[in-house]
Amino acid sequence: MTAKATKTTKPPTRLDDEAELRRWTPEEVVEKQLLPYKSVRTLKQKCYRRQVFHHTDAGRITFSAESIRRENERSLVAPIAA
Repeated sequence: MTAKATKTTKPPTRLDDEAELRRWTPEEVVEKQLLPYKSVRTLKQKCYRRQVFHHTDAGRITFSAESIRRENERSLVAPIAA
């Protein structure tokens, strides 16, 4: 007799919802390595040139979870064999 493995999905929690609303500064993004940039200056320059998904809240550059996801998807390189 074999036991079937069932995939359980947990319902979204309040903490997950709050994480979606969180905004990170360029300094936090570089520090936590959320995007593949090594310096804050480079990341800000890319934002000024509108080459990276970001938000300008009250004139300040910020990143939401969605903008970080979209930037990671944009810079994804698919393998040739796929």
